Amino acid sequence: MKRFWKYAFPGLFGLLIYITIRILNDTVSHFRVWRRAWIITAIELVFVVAAGYITMYAFQKLFQRFDKRLQHSINFKTVLQELVWVVIITELINNTIVTPMVALTDDGLSWGDFATINIIPLLFCLVYYAVVRSNRLLQAYVNNKLLLEKMTNDQLQTELKFLKAQYHPHFLFNALNTVYFQMDDNIAEAKKSIEKFSELLRYQLYDQQQTVPIQQELHYLQNFIELQKVRSSARLQLQVHFDKSLNGEQVYPLLFLPLVENAFKYVGGDYQLNIEARREDNLLWFAVENSIPTESRYQQAIGPSRHGIGLENLKRRLELLYPAKHTFTAQKKDNTYFAAIQIQLA
Repeated sequence: MKRFWKYAFPGLFGLLIYITIRILNDTVSHFRVWRRAWIITAIELVFVVAAGYITMYAFQKLFQRFDKRLQHSINFKTVLQELVWVVIITELINNTIVTPMVALTDDGLSWGDFATINIIPLLFCLVYYAVVRSNRLLQAYVNNKLLLEKMTNDQLQTELKFLKAQYHPHFLFNALNTVYFQMDDNIAEAKKSIEKFSELLRYQLYDQQQTVPIQQELHYLQNFIELQKVRSSARLQLQVHFDKSLNGEQVYPLLFLPLVENAFKYVGGDYQLNIEARREDNLLWFAVENSIPTESRYQQAIGPSRHGIGLENLKRRLELLYPAKHTFTAQKKDNTYFAAIQIQLA
């Protein structure tokens, strides 16, 4: 089949155009082509077949050139440029080969002959272009879309890995600092803290682009809370409520850690800290609320904004992992700071 399209089709294509032109002209002029000298007809056939081969060769070179561009992008401008070149090649070859031939045969070249020579072959070439290139253009469009989606996905995955890496240094510093001070007071408690610390590190090795059961996430938070309690003031009034109905729901790991971490970091005033996780219909609701120091002391503690790298990191992860399926709230009330995440489970 490839040999047919390469060796036979161009000649047949030229013959088809020639036959169409002869039928149109001879029907109008009542000319009988078989009554003239056969040598003239043979010359015309040689010219139109040659024009067919030259046209197909030029088209193949043109398509190969544009195929390289289609590998990178496809748009209306690219298709229009290719189509313009098809028109230019068709008219150039016809007026270089076919028009002089017609001018030297029969009764010469008339305006009607010139119009027919330029319009009929062009229409056939445009039909050929539409049939041959439509599939290739569609394939290029699909491939470019897939490539764009892959590049976007790779970029998001890279960003998620970067966000994951940002958690670890802060967490490691706090945990090691806790164990360091325990070593002077209570070796047994320090060993327990190291055990909890190792569990926390083991959990952080999970791929954060893969979901985990909510029980694992809450167990991780419970260990983190126990570790933080060691470092906290004895005045701390901590209440933790994890809804027992949460069972088997899948979430991305380490989404709730920044809220809990910030609450322990900035708790003050009455030293009240409430942590809650529950399910409401198809929503997973996680909230943290902590009392804060007086306004002046609070501003000194947190600086210009409490929304540091932890919460900004969290908001970006939520946007990437739960686009249009989450709500993040963080606001200061009278004497407390409240932060909550709502995630659509289904």
